[in-house]
Amino acid sequence: MDKLYIDGPAKLNGSVRVSRAKNAYLPIIAGVLLNPRKTTLINLPELRDIITINKLLSNLGVEIKTEGHKTIYDTSKFEGHEATYDLVKTMRASILVLGPLLARFKKAKVSLPGGCAIGARPIDIHLENLKKMGAKIELESGYVYATTEGLKGAKCVLPFPSVGATENLMMAAVGAEGTTIIENAALEPEIEDLGNFLIKMGAQIEGLNSSTITIKGRPLSELNEIEHEAIGDRIEALTYMMAALITDSEIEITGFVPSHLDAVIETLKKMNAQLEVTSDGIKVLHSKLEGITVETAPYPGFPTDGQAQLMALCTKVLGTSVITEKIFENRFMHVPELIRLGAKIELKGNTAIITGVEKLEQAPIMCTDLRASAALILAALASEGKTEIQRVYHLDRGYEKIDNKLRSLGVSISRINE
Repeated sequence: MDKLYIDGPAKLNGSVRVSRAKNAYLPIIAGVLLNPRKTTLINLPELRDIITINKLLSNLGVEIKTEGHKTIYDTSKFEGHEATYDLVKTMRASILVLGPLLARFKKAKVSLPGGCAIGARPIDIHLENLKKMGAKIELESGYVYATTEGLKGAKCVLPFPSVGATENLMMAAVGAEGTTIIENAALEPEIEDLGNFLIKMGAQIEGLNSSTITIKGRPLSELNEIEHEAIGDRIEALTYMMAALITDSEIEITGFVPSHLDAVIETLKKMNAQLEVTSDGIKVLHSKLEGITVETAPYPGFPTDGQAQLMALCTKVLGTSVITEKIFENRFMHVPELIRLGAKIELKGNTAIITGVEKLEQAPIMCTDLRASAALILAALASEGKTEIQRVYHLDRGYEKIDNKLRSLGVSISRINE
């Protein structure tokens, strides 16, 4: 099992380009299933989650081949409709094949996502609205069994702006008869990117980048052969921004749309961060930071996927910071590990109170989930001595070659299989 070792405190310098967004490409790869013609995706990041969903499609019978920076999907002959537990258990995004499979084959058998009893991080929003579109759904032995005589357009009002439900319903609606309206749709940039991908394919979609999305269905046989490259990864970008700030370094991060991080940029500027927005990214300058009070919220609010990284940053900001997690329960699993490095953090329900310290010190620490892993990387960069980080396979789900990228910025970091 791989471990990372980071010598701190580090100083970063230079420029880093973020990869294409995992959270954009996962639904897009699921959307490939709609198209009976070839689809080419450009610059897929080398990540565990991308490998997993590609394996899922291969198991369904999709032919996938790679030519340089291009990955070509041929769905003309596949007939599979079952996403098995052995793959879905490792990645919640696998549920996104449900809508496309129903639209394409009028049936689907998809394992419930790993760690997801309907209740915590539920998929009931997906299922209830697919029922409105004419799907018959049964839950049995940990699987969703869905059939339809043909999906019909419907009005789908989401009780919460769920990203996954918005994506699943958008894809199902492309192959439905009539018009589907999704109200209280998620606003994340990855939703807009999925919509643009589907429009290239031939879908008729209005209202992208708004809370009401309208999709007029059409026969899938009329869709086009296309190429598409996803947007840059805004979560990777904010992680490098905070890596520079926690080490008081100056770097440039490129390859993403800065406006996708407006809430993060605003929060960091309130902390007195010195940032320069460019056309293709952002420059981080030397900054003397102050404490902050912030709550996570659906986009365009402060992203829950940046909460752990912000907390790591706040451990080195003198004064008190208060972070409240409003999206997911159990998203403070990084706190005990940060405390092992010398951080002062007090938890009160879904709120963390962080008192900044002058010095963090190395200790063996363990990754517990993807974004928690990023937080531990940041803290290790600012710690005195060599920090050992275990279970970095979590990190490899969402950060492409992060050790190589940090090394290019001047960090002494090594990956060892032990």
